[in-house]
Amino acid sequence: MQQDKERGRFRLADWLGKVKETPAAESWELEADAAASAGEKKKPTIGRLDAQSALLLIENMLFAAANALSGTFVSIYLWKAKSDFAMIGWFTLTHQLAMALTFWMAGKWVKEHNKMNCLRAGVVMSAVFYLLVLMLGLSSVNYIFLLGAVQGMASGFFWLAFNIVYFEVTSRETRDKFNGWAGLLGAGVGMLAPWISGLIIVHMAGTSGYRVIFSISLGIFVLGVAVSFFLKKRKIEGTYGWTYGFRHLRQGDTPWRPVCAALMAQGFREGVFGFMISLLVYIATTSEQKLGSYALVTSGVSFVSFWLVGRVLKPKYRSRGMLLGVLMVIAAILPFFWKVNYMTLLVFGIGTSLFLPLFTIPMTSSVFDLIGRDEESVKHREEFVILRELALNAGRMLGTLLFIAVVSQSTSAPVINTLLLVIGSAPFLSWLFMRKVLHPENS
Repeated sequence: MQQDKERGRFRLADWLGKVKETPAAESWELEADAAASAGEKKKPTIGRLDAQSALLLIENMLFAAANALSGTFVSIYLWKAKSDFAMIGWFTLTHQLAMALTFWMAGKWVKEHNKMNCLRAGVVMSAVFYLLVLMLGLSSVNYIFLLGAVQGMASGFFWLAFNIVYFEVTSRETRDKFNGWAGLLGAGVGMLAPWISGLIIVHMAGTSGYRVIFSISLGIFVLGVAVSFFLKKRKIEGTYGWTYGFRHLRQGDTPWRPVCAALMAQGFREGVFGFMISLLVYIATTSEQKLGSYALVTSGVSFVSFWLVGRVLKPKYRSRGMLLGVLMVIAAILPFFWKVNYMTLLVFGIGTSLFLPLFTIPMTSSVFDLIGRDEESVKHREEFVILRELALNAGRMLGTLLFIAVVSQSTSAPVINTLLLVIGSAPFLSWLFMRKVLHPENS
C-alpha cells in the first residue's frame, strides 16, 4: 500500500472514485489475470480503489448497517425472554455451524455458476431471519436452532461471495486501503445504528421498538439487493474442488498450515466476544439506550482508528503493528478483574476499538495476499477463501463450546472474567503463527 503523505485534505472521491493508471507492481500480474478471467478490464493501480471496489464497499456498508441496527439487540431480545447465557451460546453455535456448512456447500455455486446471486441470497436470507423474528416475537427463544441456522446461512452466502469478489477487485497495493475503508464505514454505521435503535426501543412500549428496528433492517436488506445489481457479473472458470483446501493442508511446506492455525485463534475470540460484550453492557445497565450509547462511543473510536491504520500502515510494518494491536487488545480485558460495570466496559470498548484495527487489517490483507501469490492459488481462490472461512468458524465454534461448557457450570464474576481473558488472549497465537507470513516477500 502506497500513500500520498503530503496531502493535508482527503476527499471520499479521491479514495473511491476514478482509477489513476500507474505502473504496476510485479505482485499485481497474477491478480490482474484473475480480474480479467472474472470479466473485468482492470488495469493495475497503486494505492487507489476503482468503481467496483466502491460499490462493493457500499454493499458491505448496507449489510453492516442492517445488522448493526438490529443485530446488536438480537441477543438482548432473546435474553429478555429467557436470561440464560447457555441459550445465547447455543444460538450462536448454531449460527456458526450453519455458516461453515454454507461456505463449503455453496462453494460449487460461486465457482461454477453465479457468485453475485450467492451474494444476493445472503442478503435475502438475512431479511428472512428478521422476518421470522418479527413473526415469532418473544417465542423466538423456542426456535433458537432454526433462527441460528437461518442467520448462519445468510452470513455464509453473503461473506463467501463478498470475499471472492473482494479478492478479484483489489490488489496487493489496494487491499490494506479497502480493508481500512471497510472498517471505517462499518464503524460509521456502527456508531449511529445501535444508538438510533436504543432510542427507538426505550421510547416505545413493550417490544414494539424491537419490531420497528427489525422492520427497518428488513428494508435495508431489500435496498442491498438492489445495489448488488450494479456490481458486474463475474465470469466463471474451473470446477470446484470439494476437498482441495484440505488436501492442500497435507502438503508439508504449505504456508496455509500456520495461517489456518492463526485464523482459528482469531475466530476463537470472535465467536464469544461478538455477542458477549453487548450482553454484559445490557446486564450492567439494563438499558438499551445505554447500550446504543456504548456502541456510539466505541464505534466512533473505531472509525478514527480504522481511518488512521488504513492510511498509515504499510505492508512492511504489518508484523509490528499487529503485535502492538494484539497486546493492547488483551490488556483492555484486565479492568474486568477490578469490577464489571459500565465504566470498565467502556474502557474495554475504547481500548479494543482503538487497537483492534492493527490486528484485523494486517491479518485480512496478508491472507488474501497469500491467495494471490501465484497462478495456481489464483485459480483456486474460491477454495482458499472457503478454507479461510472454515478455519475461522472452527475457531469460533471451539470458543463458543468452551463458553457454553463454562457458563453451564458457573456464571460467577471471577469465572466469567477468567474465561474472557483466556478467550481474549487467542489473537496472540494468531500473531505467533502469522509473523512470517505478515512480511510481503513471504506472502
